[in-house]
Amino acid sequence: MFKQPKLTVVGAGPGDADLITLKGIRALLEANVVLYDALVDDGLLGYAPNAEHIFVGKRRGCYAFHQDQINDLIVSRARTHGHVIRLKGGDPFVFGRGAEEMEYAAFHGLEVALVPGVSSAVSVPAAQHIPVTKRGSSESFWVITGTTKDHKLSNDVHLAAKSSATIVILMGMGKLSAIVDLFIQEGKSNTAIAIIQNGTRKNEKVGVGTVASILEVVEKKELSNPAIIIIGEVVQHRERILEIQKKYLEVSLEH
Repeated sequence: MFKQPKLTVVGAGPGDADLITLKGIRALLEANVVLYDALVDDGLLGYAPNAEHIFVGKRRGCYAFHQDQINDLIVSRARTHGHVIRLKGGDPFVFGRGAEEMEYAAFHGLEVALVPGVSSAVSVPAAQHIPVTKRGSSESFWVITGTTKDHKLSNDVHLAAKSSATIVILMGMGKLSAIVDLFIQEGKSNTAIAIIQNGTRKNEKVGVGTVASILEVVEKKELSNPAIIIIGEVVQHRERILEIQKKYLEVSLEH
């Protein structure tokens, strides 16, 4: 029986399986093949019990497949099996190469579709009570990749360091020292900063400090990739909420 070759790129959300969308789950239920990344919760594969599951992500510096191989696999599996789901962490259009894969599939005659995902850039800070915007503190926010395809610090980080906006840096832990130096040069040593590793997952770790102190915090808490860096006064909102909750609890215990 002929099956229409199709690619649907689906955002799985930041890590917590509950943060995938209903539309994403419905797409998985229709899948014949699921190609999934390292940051995708394996539990989501249960929504595609009859599909072939292929891990194509990166773990501990080892690539299961390179991007060219993933592109070819999408096309070949769609032609032989039908509906391929490309399941990606966060949102596929936020540093997820979803656009590249869709273009390649469309060029090779596949029907293509996209299911947006909950982006880790906003949801991971939010889950730790850090808003990317807050009236009186931040009127805008930048979302930047810390490392370019040439393995260099993005020039946009230099521009962002001059801004009063909240700065969210993905894939930036390898450049953290350079980022810190850059913000110190802009006179922002005391600016609040948070680093969240494995955001929204059970093994989540959080480090909070200032630009001047964050390297010590990272060493003490042994923070590493995958992690998100948030720089800006909005980070202090987390501490404020925790203080309010602590005082409320103390009052409740007294009564």
